[in-house]
Amino acid sequence: MALYLKLLQESCLWIHTIQFFFQGEPLLNPQLPDMIREARERHIYTIVSTNAQSLTRTLAHDLIAAGLNRIIVSLDGLTEESYTAYRKGGSLQRTLEGLKYLREAKTELQQSTTIELQCLLLKSNEHEWNLFRRDYKKMGADRLTFKTAQFYDYTNGNPLMPSDSAYCRYTLGNDGKYHPRNRLQKNKSICRRLMTGCVINANGDVLPCCFDKNGQYRFGNIAEQSLKDCWQSKVAEHFRETVFSNSYPFPICQNCTE
Repeated sequence: MALYLKLLQESCLWIHTIQFFFQGEPLLNPQLPDMIREARERHIYTIVSTNAQSLTRTLAHDLIAAGLNRIIVSLDGLTEESYTAYRKGGSLQRTLEGLKYLREAKTELQQSTTIELQCLLLKSNEHEWNLFRRDYKKMGADRLTFKTAQFYDYTNGNPLMPSDSAYCRYTLGNDGKYHPRNRLQKNKSICRRLMTGCVINANGDVLPCCFDKNGQYRFGNIAEQSLKDCWQSKVAEHFRETVFSNSYPFPICQNCTE
């Protein structure tokens, strides 16, 4: 919390949004409601994305009461079979209960928090997409978004890839292998992710974007210097220059949707 408050104090005048999620599950952090409240007191927009497996009625109330602007709940199936095809070890029922708790808290506290239900586009749930569109409000959500799925083992295909390739991040090439549908084309002079934000790990490391899942391309650490200094460091500038001058310069760019 001390490191987080240092970040807010130094950067609150030019940070407009904080997403409290990266590779882990944010609801496992017992200080999350306090972190949201501190950000909201500084007029920073806040977003949480969760699998809702740890979302109790009390926690839902605390998140909404803290002023959370938007919460994304991942729900990738409407039966236990379709849900657990991707969410191994998860429970559809717990997710639905979490959505219910959020709706109850939002109504009770008369808050404007957006409850967003997010569904990955998978072969295991493609027969349910229309049911999602029909019933998402009944489940407690304000809005529904569909998202293409990222796979690490995509070269030879993946059993969870949708039947219609239009809903997949990967396309079959003439070589018989699957390749990402990268939007970052040659000679493109900008990457939106690199110019509008960054990721800060729990240990304070500043990373270029959410595709740097293993923290390979560290710009600096906010425990040692300000976020502004990390953002404007020579390492950061070199990284951006390399990306802008080459279509896919780093492994993390290969699987990017930008």
